[in-house]
Amino acid sequence: MTEQIKEAIEQHQLLISSIRKEISKQLVGQEKLIDSLLTGLLTGGHVLIEGVPGLAKTRAVKALASAVQAQFKRIQFTPDLLPADLTGTEIYRPKTGDFVTRKGPLFNNIILADEINRAPSKVQSALLEAMEEKQVTIGDETFALPSPFLVLATQNPIEQEGTYPLPEAQVDRFMLKVLVDYPDKAQELEILKKIGFSDPEPIRPVITCDELSAMGRLMDEIYVDEKLKEYIVNLVSATRDPKAYGMDTAGYIQYGASPRASIFLARAARVNAFLSGRGYVTPQDIKQVGPDVLRHRIILSFEAEAEEVSCEDIIHTLFDSVEVP
Repeated sequence: MTEQIKEAIEQHQLLISSIRKEISKQLVGQEKLIDSLLTGLLTGGHVLIEGVPGLAKTRAVKALASAVQAQFKRIQFTPDLLPADLTGTEIYRPKTGDFVTRKGPLFNNIILADEINRAPSKVQSALLEAMEEKQVTIGDETFALPSPFLVLATQNPIEQEGTYPLPEAQVDRFMLKVLVDYPDKAQELEILKKIGFSDPEPIRPVITCDELSAMGRLMDEIYVDEKLKEYIVNLVSATRDPKAYGMDTAGYIQYGASPRASIFLARAARVNAFLSGRGYVTPQDIKQVGPDVLRHRIILSFEAEAEEVSCEDIIHTLFDSVEVP
């Protein structure tokens, strides 16, 4: 690692510390969730957050957006939502006899798609184009979305009434799928003191979009050894051909992860190294981000469901079986 990159990482660490400090004004704990949101922010990768109600999923996203000098929009997904409610529409003006385009809420930098699995398939398709192509089609015209463009979506895993499961094609567009769990007793007591008895401090923006872009470019400078690149590919390949890596899980996996998983795994590992203050990736970086990258890309078979084998079980076996360089 050159001295120049080392100095750049140290300088940007101050910005990261500022963002964490601001978020901590309204959020207690949830370090893993914050790291995942920062990973999405620095790579432009979309993040799907899953957890039961009341675990501060929405609060975390709003806190992150407040710390960035960027345009933020929250969209509450409901069964009666229409694609035009996201993308915008053409409005006819009788006086002039022409149409004018009114852009929808997707034309912002950070989008909070709250309870994303409550919207029907037509809305999911409209969001899919925006997430993958960073563009939106309204009528006959195609409009580029602002840069950066990031979708941070939440969903509730326990309430299935009135929900529409996300199609695999759309789930695969999310760089990470993060599972949010309950806080421990000490954290819950701090939450009660900070939020239950007083209004939390307002969050001030501490980073601009330009600074964010510069930090994103720095991620490309983080060194990844050739052996670690092979390790990433081996991990993803093992989800498609478990027997080749000595895994006895072939009957449990219907479809493995695509090459997109390898790309996202490398990007997320670089950010993990950066957040740790390093200019190089270690196997531990890959192991830390691996579950979030892979859990929504492994499609289980009926046999796995019948024997109550979960994706988490498969991923645990995966990292135990694939040789670490």
